[in-house]
Amino acid sequence: MSDPRWNSGGWEPVPQPPPPSDPASPVRPYAVTGGRTAPRMKLAMEALVSSATAEQRELSYMTPEYQAISQLCRQIRSVAEVSALMRMPLGVVRVLIADMAAEGLVRVHQPQLDEGRPDVNLLERVLSGLRRL
Repeated sequence: MSDPRWNSGGWEPVPQPPPPSDPASPVRPYAVTGGRTAPRMKLAMEALVSSATAEQRELSYMTPEYQAISQLCRQIRSVAEVSALMRMPLGVVRVLIADMAAEGLVRVHQPQLDEGRPDVNLLERVLSGLRRL
């Protein structure tokens, strides 16, 4: 089912993401991060993340959240995209990704700042990816 969205041609359906395959976790997001609300490293929401785990067997010792992030990041994704796809708060995902980067489980590609401003092309690509969700 989809909700209507107005555009210049009239109302059009907006596809809704599929429901999560796993039942909702009874664990609160802040419990997943051990109560931490800030990542150990500065992590922009437009930063790109790629998985550093090459094989499925490496996932068996990881938490379910780490496994999900590792699977999602087999394709390069932004931090914001990972948050949206996991349906978890951005702050929680930032903490998890920063922890995974410190353990060498993911690679983080921070945006290059030009005089304190993010790269416009990168932001446009992130926005385009978010619109496709």
